[in-house]
Amino acid sequence: MNSIAPPVAFDPSVEQPEKDEAEHIAALSEVFTGMARTVADEEGHAHRAVHAKGQGLLKGELQVFEGLPPELAQGLFASPGRHRALMRLSSPPAEQLPDTVSTPRAVAVKVLEVAGERLPGDEEQHTQDFLMVNGPAFSTPGVAGFLRAARLLASTTERMPRTKRVISATLRAAEAALEAVGTESATLKSMGGEPQHHPLGETFFSQVPYRYGAYIAKFSLAPLSDSLLALKDQSLTGSEDAQRDAVVAFFATLQEPAVWALRVQLCRDLERMPVEDASVAWPEEESPWQEVAHLIMPRQAAWQEGESQAAEDALAFAPWHALAAHQPLGSINRARRVVMAGSRRFRSEFNRCPIHEPRS
Repeated sequence: MNSIAPPVAFDPSVEQPEKDEAEHIAALSEVFTGMARTVADEEGHAHRAVHAKGQGLLKGELQVFEGLPPELAQGLFASPGRHRALMRLSSPPAEQLPDTVSTPRAVAVKVLEVAGERLPGDEEQHTQDFLMVNGPAFSTPGVAGFLRAARLLASTTERMPRTKRVISATLRAAEAALEAVGTESATLKSMGGEPQHHPLGETFFSQVPYRYGAYIAKFSLAPLSDSLLALKDQSLTGSEDAQRDAVVAFFATLQEPAVWALRVQLCRDLERMPVEDASVAWPEEESPWQEVAHLIMPRQAAWQEGESQAAEDALAFAPWHALAAHQPLGSINRARRVVMAGSRRFRSEFNRCPIHEPRS
């Protein structure tokens, strides 16, 4: 067996912005705010510019392990303890599409009552957010490709809902054919070909890297309890709110708390595990995922009509709501800082609902 290399030490020089990055990010912000405005004008309510449809909003806690080795005992994970946490399950894009248009599953976790040095300009002083989707790599290497994809998505926002259902069914069939021979396509999934599986059986990935105290890492959230593991690849029916209905039913009848493992994958080779190319999945054989905490969610009402939507309107999840020890890295994350801030401002102003950080 090959020995595992030591983790790469974090240094600001690991980030290498391209010369036209600022222009691309400004254009991205315009595209995403435009999508949010299109949806708001059509529906009379402003949603998030991406991952707009909430599939569950949960309360639980994050338990950071005792006795972590020095390379893992960093930032939020430097000391063992329990933190209250919120968990939002969602699906893209900017519009409230029926679940018969099957797009990737996403999860956002907000850890509350977090102490420590904050990132400059972080307006939310007491939380640490983690955003993940059910695929190990981003669809494009950097901001230029992200902009092209966003413009294509914007051109279809709030258009052709029936056609999207038909296209999604075709893409799911194509993706199933690829998976039958041991491969998959992130592009097909992002366009509507995501298999219609139970979201609680999925493993989620940050896709992009973050500072991990003295090092660099990606994050993942993996099902751990038997109740969650039993849902892996479980098919859902084609109802318009199939995901939300499945999440609500699961937590309404849960006997023991559902548990996920929060894992980190340390960068051990900057060439094989790049910071700026988000389309590269870091090889697990060279840097295995390592558990640092458990996310625990008890039985509860996972979604309540009216109440959950109001709570979502007042909340924002963003990778830049973070400790300095977990600074988001790479061009996609730098773009997210600008794009998501613009989306939050528009959503708050349109809905006349201030977005604020929960304190408990």
